[in-house]
Amino acid sequence: MKNTYNLRSIAAKAISQVLEQGQSLSTVIPELQQKVSDKDKALLQELCFGVMRVLPQLEWLIAQLMAKPLKGKQRIFHYLIMVGMYQLTYTRIPAHAAIAETVNGTISLKRPQLKGLINGVLRQFQRQQEELVEKSNDASHHLHPKWLLTRIQKAYPHNWQHIVSANNQKPPMWLRVNQIHHSTNQYLSLLQKANIAAELDTDHPNAIRLLTPCPVNILPGFDKGWVTIQDRSAQGCAELLMPCEGEEILDLCAAPGGKTTHILEIAPSAKVLAVDIDEQRIKRVEENLQRLNLKAVIKTGDGRFPHKWTNGEQFDRILLDAPCSATGVIRRHPDIKWLRRNEDIAQLVTLQAEILDAIWPYLKKSGTLVYATCSILPDENSEQIKAFLKRNPDAKLSGTGTQETPGIQITPEITGGDGFFYARLTKQ
Repeated sequence: MKNTYNLRSIAAKAISQVLEQGQSLSTVIPELQQKVSDKDKALLQELCFGVMRVLPQLEWLIAQLMAKPLKGKQRIFHYLIMVGMYQLTYTRIPAHAAIAETVNGTISLKRPQLKGLINGVLRQFQRQQEELVEKSNDASHHLHPKWLLTRIQKAYPHNWQHIVSANNQKPPMWLRVNQIHHSTNQYLSLLQKANIAAELDTDHPNAIRLLTPCPVNILPGFDKGWVTIQDRSAQGCAELLMPCEGEEILDLCAAPGGKTTHILEIAPSAKVLAVDIDEQRIKRVEENLQRLNLKAVIKTGDGRFPHKWTNGEQFDRILLDAPCSATGVIRRHPDIKWLRRNEDIAQLVTLQAEILDAIWPYLKKSGTLVYATCSILPDENSEQIKAFLKRNPDAKLSGTGTQETPGIQITPEITGGDGFFYARLTKQ
């Protein structure tokens, strides 16, 4: 692909789509990456995710350097300035190249008359950078919206700062080794031979952490299904479910399929039904099954109305990875901080309860249901399960927490796993 585009203007467009239109980066980036060369795909992602990670800091810096904010049709150039500042502060791109490329973004965005303005702001920032960045750290050092910070502080009065700090880091890259092909130790040896530095996890038997993230195509046997990219915390779901050969298992809210494939790696002859409401994302489940050469029945369906897609059958085990605020995976999706609203939480809690109540009758007697979220908010997690246990006397906690604080809550760790919650219930 001939480099006829301006990467910085594409990044500014992506940021605008998130902040102005409420789209998520995971939807926007793959579409925009098709417009750039392979060597630029990672940089586009770095610029967009990076800006979202430190958004309040960049807003503060721009406010110090511009008397009036850019509004209306010129708002895109506000985001272009952010992209420039992010490069100067957080990347190794030489300053002259970062500024020149960002200024040239005005041509791609068809407003070359703004070149002088963008150049002036970025040069001014460059001159005062050290002093301004130091002040900005005081002004915006938590990098979270106020409502979310308040909720985290209330739920975790003693370690909220640790959680917020972990949220603001780049995420570690975790692998799940497919035991059908190799033991975890064998795969670690393959990584060492390929000069990829990695270490085993002490809690999750199939998990390996890469010391430096790398493109998937250089991982040994990735295309053959030897390994899957999956955070260590997410790997806990199928481990807790403990699927057995020949069982009928429902993976509800299954997309993109990491947990579906994990269930089948543990119990290849299990009869797995994977259901998700999102038709686009359910395609990812198919792709993941194909790469790993595993088989499941896949359906598009709403978890609140199982009678529409179950044919009345009951399951030995159900994994419900419930729709949630995703507050445990902010470091992987920093745009969550700016897309979520405080009022979303109550709506999600209602939706989770509806799905739990709807699916419970489809679990066989003595069956196991694992409820999981990638949230760190008690309303969606321990409080949700506490209320469910009160409503359903035939539900019993199985080795995960107590009646008073049901479930296992994991908070994000800088080199560890994402924030996650699991509760395992059995039907009496």
